[in-house]
Amino acid sequence: MEEELKCPLCRRLFTNPVLLPCTHSLCLACAVSVQQPAPPLHNTSSEHNVSDASSHHSSSTHSDSDSDKVSLLSETDSGVVCNSRPNSYVGTPSIGNLVFSVQGHVSLGISCPVCKRLILLDEEGANSLPKNRVLENIVEKYGENKNYKVQCQMCESKEAKTATKMCEQCEVFYCDGCLESCHPSRGPLAKHNLVTPGDGKVLLKARHKTMKCNEHVDESLSMYCLMCKTVVCYACVQDGRHMNHDVQALGASCKAQKTELSQLLQALSEKARSGTEFIQRLKCMGEQVQPNSVDFESAVVEQCDALVAAIRERQTQLVAKIKEEKQQKHVTYKDQITHCTSRLHNTTSLIQFSIEVLKESDPTAFLQVSSSLLNRVGSAERSFAKDMEFEARASSEFEFSLDHQSVRQAIESLDFLQMKAPGAPRIVPEECSAENNTVTIAWAPHPNSHIDGYALELDDGNEGDFREVYCGKEPICTVEGLHFDCLYNARVKAFNHAGDSQYSQCVCLQTADVAWFTLDPSTASPEVIFTNDNLSASSHSFDDRTVLGSVGFSRGIHYWEYTIDRHDNNKDPAFGIARFDVSKDKMLGKDEKGWSMYIDNSRSWFMQDAVHSDRTEGGISQGSVIGVLLDLNQHQLSFYVNGQPHGPIAFTGLKGTFYPAVTLNRNVQISLLSGLVPPVESDTEDE
Repeated sequence: MEEELKCPLCRRLFTNPVLLPCTHSLCLACAVSVQQPAPPLHNTSSEHNVSDASSHHSSSTHSDSDSDKVSLLSETDSGVVCNSRPNSYVGTPSIGNLVFSVQGHVSLGISCPVCKRLILLDEEGANSLPKNRVLENIVEKYGENKNYKVQCQMCESKEAKTATKMCEQCEVFYCDGCLESCHPSRGPLAKHNLVTPGDGKVLLKARHKTMKCNEHVDESLSMYCLMCKTVVCYACVQDGRHMNHDVQALGASCKAQKTELSQLLQALSEKARSGTEFIQRLKCMGEQVQPNSVDFESAVVEQCDALVAAIRERQTQLVAKIKEEKQQKHVTYKDQITHCTSRLHNTTSLIQFSIEVLKESDPTAFLQVSSSLLNRVGSAERSFAKDMEFEARASSEFEFSLDHQSVRQAIESLDFLQMKAPGAPRIVPEECSAENNTVTIAWAPHPNSHIDGYALELDDGNEGDFREVYCGKEPICTVEGLHFDCLYNARVKAFNHAGDSQYSQCVCLQTADVAWFTLDPSTASPEVIFTNDNLSASSHSFDDRTVLGSVGFSRGIHYWEYTIDRHDNNKDPAFGIARFDVSKDKMLGKDEKGWSMYIDNSRSWFMQDAVHSDRTEGGISQGSVIGVLLDLNQHQLSFYVNGQPHGPIAFTGLKGTFYPAVTLNRNVQISLLSGLVPPVESDTEDE
C-alpha cells in the first residue's frame, strides 16, 4: 500500500496532500513548487472560434446551472481543468463572457505529473486546492504503525531530513536547514509561530476536524453537490451556483458512496483473490519445471537409447545375413569348381588318349578305333560348353544395398509431440440450453492443449450412471429424445494420443415439464395433408392412414388433445399410441404395435392387435375434443372426450417407448394441442 501513499513528485509519503480536479493528489509544498504562471488559453484561430461561438450564443440566454455545465476548458475538450470556479466563470451567462472571465481571473497553473493535464488556478494558486483529508489520515496512521518520524517538506534531496519545526500559519514542517533558508525569522515571517512536529500534528488534526468553506469561512461544509462532486456549505447552495444541482446531506452522500465503494471493493477483492490463487498456481507450476525437465530428459534419453539399441540389434541381424550370403556364395563356387574340374579332367583324358591313337602307324589298327573315337571327340566338343557352364553360378559382388534413407529421414524428423493428455474442457453455461426434450451443451477446450476429440456424457436424468452420447471434434452437441421433466447432468472430457483429460465440471439442464410436439410428416403417407405448422392434418384417401407424433415417451405422465375440425359420414377415426414401426396404412390398433380408441358419432371401442374391447356409449362430432392420457409411471393408457373420462382404463402393462398416433381418412380432419397439464385425476407420484 505504501506506493499509494507516496507523492508522485517527491516520491515521499504525502504531507498535507491537496486534491487536484483530475482526482490525483500532491503534497501542498510540491504543488506550490511546480505551479507556474498560466499559459495563454487560446491562439488566434481558437479566439476566432470562440468569437463565433459567442455570437451564436448571444441570441439565447442560459440559466446559471446551464452555464455551470458548459466549459471550453473541460477535460474532454482540451485536457485542461479549471479550478476555483467561484472566482472564475461560474454564473456567467454566455460562452464569450466565460472565456473572457477565465482569462481575467486565471493566473497560475499546475501540470499534473500523473495524467499531464493542465490545472488552471486563481491568484491563490495551490493554496486554493482542497485538502485530501482522507489521504492525510491514512498516511498519518501508516506512519504511526511504521514509527516514521515527520520529515521536512522542503528538502530537495532524495532523502528528506527529519523535521524539527512546524509553522502554524504555513502548515509546513521544516528541518533546521530548510527553516533557515525557506522560513527565516525576519520580515513578515517573524510573526509566524513555530512549534514542534508533534505539537504541529496535533494542531493540524484539531484544525481540520471541522472543515470550513473556503469562501464562507464561518460556514461548515455540510452538503455534497453530486453534479460538481464537491462538498459545499449552506451558503454555497443558496447563492445560486448550486441552486439547481442535486445536493445531498454530507452524511447521506458519504454513506451512499461508502456503500458503493464497499461493493466495488468486494468485487475487486474477489478478483484479487483469484489473481493471488493464480499466482500461487503459477509459482507451483514454476517449481515443477525443474523436476519435470529432469524426468522428461531422462525419458527422452531412455527412448533414444532404445532406438540406438534397436539399430544395433538390426545391425547384428544384417551382418549375420551378409555372412550367411557369403557362405552360400562359397558353397556355390566350390560346387561349380568341382563340377567343372571333373568335366575338364574327363576331356583332358580323352584328348591325351586321342593323341596316343594318332601316333598309331598301323592303318588297320587305327581305323579299327577311329570311328568310335571320332564320335566321342565330336560329342565332347559339342557338349563341352554346356557341361563346363562358362558362366558363374553366383556373383562375387553382393547384390544388396542397405535401405536406410527412410530410417535416416525418420531420425531427422524425430521431434517432440504433445505427450501429455489434454487439460479438462470448460463448459460454457451461457451457450447451453434445454428446449422441450432436447438439450444443447457447448464447451471450450483447455488452453494450450492438443486435442484429437471430445466425449460427451449424460446421466439418465435421475442421478444415475453417465453414458457417452457423443464422440467427435466439435465443441457443441445437441441431444434429442430425452425424458420430459428431468434434470440431466452433462460432462465432457477431451482426449488425444496420450490419453484422456479429466472431466469438466457438470452442467445441469432441465427438460420441459410437459411435452410439446407436432405431427411428423416423415411418418405419414403422401396422401396426408399437414397444415398449421404440422398441428393439423387431413387426408385425400378413403382408406385409413396413421400418423405419428414427433416425439416418443418412455417415462412420465403425458397428456394431449385432438380437436375434431371435420367429421363426415359417421366415420370412426382412431386415437392412441404406437411403436415407431407401426403399420401406417391401416387403422391404429389392428396390429400388435398400436393401442387405440376408435370412435364414431355414438360409441367407441378399444383395440390392440385387432382385438376389440370395452364398447362405450358416446361419440363425437365436429368440435369434439379427444384427450389421450399416457401414464408411463403406472404403465397405462386412458382416454377423455370433451374433458370427461371415456370408458375404463384402456390399456395397462405398457413398457418401452411410445409415440402419439392418430388414424384419419378423407372424412376426418383433426388439430393437435400438446404440452397440456394432465387432468387432476391422473396426478401420481413420479417413480
